[in-house]
Amino acid sequence: MKALLFCICCIISSFCFSQQKEEFRLVKSYYNQHRMMLNTEFRKKFDSETNVFVKAGIKNDFRFFMKKMDSIENVALIGALLKVRNLEDLQKIQKLRNLSDSHPDYPANVEKPADYPGGLNTLREEVAHLFYTDGVYTETKTVKANVAFIVEKDGSISNVHAQGDNFTFNRQAEIALYSVAEKFSPAIVKGDPVRYRFRLPLTLTLD
Repeated sequence: MKALLFCICCIISSFCFSQQKEEFRLVKSYYNQHRMMLNTEFRKKFDSETNVFVKAGIKNDFRFFMKKMDSIENVALIGALLKVRNLEDLQKIQKLRNLSDSHPDYPANVEKPADYPGGLNTLREEVAHLFYTDGVYTETKTVKANVAFIVEKDGSISNVHAQGDNFTFNRQAEIALYSVAEKFSPAIVKGDPVRYRFRLPLTLTLD
């Protein structure tokens, strides 16, 4: 069984690009609809069957299909991650070319740090829920990564980058962060929202 242990700390940084969460929402919405359809069809078949052994077989088939659906969805989410990365890289190039955009909006003295609705424990729980552990391939019992991301002025997430020894773990961590449901409340300096950087150390422990 796989368990995720999270520690979170926050630091200020100087990166900025808008988040493309819509890419991940579209993927999840599409596959959730298909899960509902499969669930309905399997439920009809299960309820109409009277043989106990056949019912058990239907239940096993349902679990198999759901597991396959998770795997296929993960491939689509990896594609969304690549698309988002490319868009953010293009935005970075455009920003660097814009010489007029040189105003430093990442001050050191933050009056109010960025925060996720419900607090950090809620964020940890959501990341753990969204994390696709079957997409992590490792021969060791413990895998670690440091995930950095930017909370934009509007509370969206951008520039999610995980650094660790296991590439598959890094990739799943990035997908999970981009997929969180709610926006943050942005960091505040002198009454104005500013960009803010979080660091999220993640540890995957295999039992």
